[in-house]
Amino acid sequence: MLALGPLSFMVPWALAGLALLPVIWWLLRLTPPVPLRLRFPPIRILMRLKPREESAAQSPLWLLLLRLLLAALIILGASHPLMNARTDLKGEGPLVLVVDDGWAAAPRWDRRTQAMDGLLDQAERLGRPVIVETTAATAQRSLPARLSAADARKKATTLQPKPWPTDRRAALARIVDSGALTGALQGHVVWLADGLEEGDTAGFGAGLARFGTLSVIVDPAQRLPMVLRPPESDRDALKIAVERPSGEGEAVTHVIAVGVDGRPLARQEARFAAGATRAEARLVLPPEQRNRLARLELDGAATAAHVVLVDERWRRRPVGLVSGGGAAADQPLLSDLYYIERALEPFTEIRRGTVGDLLKREIAVMTLADPGRIPDAEKRSLLEWIERGGVAVRFAGPRLAQESAETPSAANADSLLPVKLRGGDRVMGGTMSWNRPAELAPFAEESPFHGLAIPGDVRVSRQVLAQPSLDLAERTWARLGDGTPLVTAERRGRGWLILVHTTGNAQWSNLALSGLFVGMMQRVVALSQGVVATPGGPPMAAIETMNGFGRLGPPPANALAIPGEAFAKTRAGPEHPPGIYGDKSLRRALNLTDGLAAPRPMAALPAGAAREGYAGSRETDLRPWLLGLAFLLLLADLLASLVLRGLVALKPRAAAILAAAALVSGTVGARAQGTEDGFAAKAAGEPILAYVVTGNGEIDTVSRAGLAGLSVIVRRRTAAELGEPMGVDIERDELAFFPLLYWPLVQGAPPPSPAAAARVNAYLRNGGVILFDTRDESGAQVLALREIARRLEIPPLVPVDANHVLTRAFYLLQEFPGRYAGGPVWVERAGERVNDGVSPIVAGGNDWAGAWAMDANQRPVFPVVPGGERQREFAYRFGINLVMYTLTGNYKSDQVHIPSIMQRLGR
Repeated sequence: MLALGPLSFMVPWALAGLALLPVIWWLLRLTPPVPLRLRFPPIRILMRLKPREESAAQSPLWLLLLRLLLAALIILGASHPLMNARTDLKGEGPLVLVVDDGWAAAPRWDRRTQAMDGLLDQAERLGRPVIVETTAATAQRSLPARLSAADARKKATTLQPKPWPTDRRAALARIVDSGALTGALQGHVVWLADGLEEGDTAGFGAGLARFGTLSVIVDPAQRLPMVLRPPESDRDALKIAVERPSGEGEAVTHVIAVGVDGRPLARQEARFAAGATRAEARLVLPPEQRNRLARLELDGAATAAHVVLVDERWRRRPVGLVSGGGAAADQPLLSDLYYIERALEPFTEIRRGTVGDLLKREIAVMTLADPGRIPDAEKRSLLEWIERGGVAVRFAGPRLAQESAETPSAANADSLLPVKLRGGDRVMGGTMSWNRPAELAPFAEESPFHGLAIPGDVRVSRQVLAQPSLDLAERTWARLGDGTPLVTAERRGRGWLILVHTTGNAQWSNLALSGLFVGMMQRVVALSQGVVATPGGPPMAAIETMNGFGRLGPPPANALAIPGEAFAKTRAGPEHPPGIYGDKSLRRALNLTDGLAAPRPMAALPAGAAREGYAGSRETDLRPWLLGLAFLLLLADLLASLVLRGLVALKPRAAAILAAAALVSGTVGARAQGTEDGFAAKAAGEPILAYVVTGNGEIDTVSRAGLAGLSVIVRRRTAAELGEPMGVDIERDELAFFPLLYWPLVQGAPPPSPAAAARVNAYLRNGGVILFDTRDESGAQVLALREIARRLEIPPLVPVDANHVLTRAFYLLQEFPGRYAGGPVWVERAGERVNDGVSPIVAGGNDWAGAWAMDANQRPVFPVVPGGERQREFAYRFGINLVMYTLTGNYKSDQVHIPSIMQRLGR
């Protein structure tokens, strides 16, 4: 390879053909003369003819230069020139490509694929073998092997980030054990790092440096991904921690709460102070919304560490409290419900009332604190509620003890008891008793309370006793030290009926004063949604799992079920990807960030290692351009040859003049008559969406990509055939060709001139529709719309109501999100114009082009917040509604003639 500054030649020996240009010059100078045609006159005339000596004529200079240029282009194309070609591979051995493909590599994965493509191109040009090895663990992994550059490229295209951390030590061991580098020449090792310290970075780098020159490509610390931790319940709020690797400068991110239907519920700011690597957000949701919470994610989530799945552990379940005692406002500590309420309040929603009143609302757990006699109608309703899946917790007390002492048969006939009771109650530690207050025995493994620590000072002095039976042991969840049941339960249909054999206050025991009581109530509430956090439960299979980009999907074939007793200690990995596990009645979330180490930037690299960023110059292959231009010159030479031979009636001088004129008109007269005719022909050929060219290259690129993406979606889902979008300059282009004009507003841009304003006003009066987009969810750029409104005839605007045709032109919609959501959409007040009822102005600030934008592979370009891909889908639906609204008019609002039309159809 030969390099001349930024220009490189992959086949430099082909440049030797340039030495033949003088020979070509000499050969091309000779042109055979044009044949002379003579009529045959009489013999007398023929005899007087004198022979003439003919000599070769000289080729025209312009044709000679054209052919020399053609030969030079072919020679240069054969040399395969590259602009800005990378030539940084060192050594003569193989290229060792080590790729971090853990969770931290997901946010900028496209940069990594570009870097891999460039390195593999270099290896292919140099004919060097390649060894590709990834660092994230997999369930089954083969040892790396030496591949050709083409085979290595096939392997690289299949790589995707994993939703778990890397294991660099194991990756280095695989490279060593493979023997692919044994006895090989020293090559070049390129490590595409994710930038985080995971294991011994220096040791891993030193191990790679043994195989050749080491280059590390890594992002700066400021661009490394954050980590969203699982929330902690704090009474009526969720405390959410966000961590970042670097504490440099202040930073702000947002935590978005997403419901089970994919819609955002709330958005909360998390602000990092300068020098801080941890920020907290406090999210307060109403109980109804908190119970619909499905996941939390960072704004613009791009990796599995930006998403936390939420299960029943973080939801507030409504709990009803019923007491048989009167109000104790003057002595609250003596109330039957005081300690129960304090234990449940931090993680549930408390509701008071009678059994009948509470069953009219949504209740997960019904707590009965020695309720006494319950009316039969309410009792039947309560039993039916338990059968459907409710959980009823009943606490004993003086009223239950008295009822069982006076009429034991009546008490045992009570259907709200899981076990039969003995008559009366048992008192321990009283003046007439030899027994001391009893301690609690350890919870059995099959008990829902298993694993809770029992304080040594918890004592029970009074209880109601269960009648011995064959199944009493199976129904017992907690015992005293002497073996008598303290908590018994019975399965009723899909629900549970639970009896605590002592009071819910401090009257019979001090259990309600301990932290154990809170833990026991938490376990009971968890039963209401089937989340039984008990060891020894059935294995929980994967229902949905998350990929490296934080998106849920079907679980992979190698995902294994997690035993119930091991779920709390399980960490995300190849066998257990993060996601939702369990079944319909039991669902648990396994999150990547639960137990993930705090993110830290990579430590110092070993001496001699080169460090660079992913943003490098991209090489350009000039060969297609050179050969394409040579082909065009070949056609020109063919035409010139036909003219010179007389086969085309055109003089050489006239041909040269026409060629020069065509060249000048093509390069200088860009807006000449021919170009204007081409603009009109393209715009009038088929329906085309257009955007206003603002002069800002980035905004105009997004506008074009957005309308192109919307046109693709419209063609897929409707009968409308839209062409490629066009950019228009309102100062000089004709707007009448376009049914819809997208106008992104730029703050500070000059207002349209009077001539442009007149052109736009005429467009609006003749049926055109303009979508104004401030592209700013905060509305700060609405001033730009006001500046334009001073020049244009914009009618009074009102927010789109629920009955507007935009809500049902194709899809049924109530919101019109774009890249952002929540901003209002404004249209003309109904009845203001005669344009088929279609508003000529639609305005908002949700950045619709950013949500519609697609790349060349028809993949979304920008993330949408806060709703993710579901929000993008609704943005597409709004775009389709807008296009159908523009093309078909207001026909869906014409309800007046429907009865007549239906009557005629009936005939």
